[in-house]
Amino acid sequence: MPAGAGRRAFAGWLGVAAGLAVADQATKEWALASLKEPAALLPSLNLVLVHNPGAAFGFLSQAGGWQRWFFIAAGIAIGAFVAVWLWRAVRAGQRWTPAGLSLVLGGALGNVWDRIVRGAVVDFIDVHYGSYHWPAFNVADAAITVGAALVILAAFRGDGKEGAERSGR
Repeated sequence: MPAGAGRRAFAGWLGVAAGLAVADQATKEWALASLKEPAALLPSLNLVLVHNPGAAFGFLSQAGGWQRWFFIAAGIAIGAFVAVWLWRAVRAGQRWTPAGLSLVLGGALGNVWDRIVRGAVVDFIDVHYGSYHWPAFNVADAAITVGAALVILAAFRGDGKEGAERSGR
């Protein structure tokens, strides 16, 4: 891939990540302004406002405050790692890995922004079956999950030039 094309592709994927982070923040602002009480959307889907100072599944949410700075630092470090990985994946001509990494990066940026500005991540999507509720999540969390799945799928499919030759692309 020519250097200019690689830079443009990388900038495009960074644009996807930034757009996702903006969309995540917009949905969180909506949730903060609108969700005064839980709202049922579907039989197994509610909207409910939750402030999560911890990590996934509320891990360390009762840790006393130090975890905020730990998760901010970890999020920034992971974001930097993912950005470098994204650059390398684009330069290697991979197709699906950059898509997944841009979702992970955008989701990480959205949640880090929450921790910096609000001190906790705003979650508002509540999926449940009967009385069992999956931990509340947000657009950034969904993007990170889908992005990670894309990266894993790309790895199994052999994303990149070698994979393209094997699969006949």
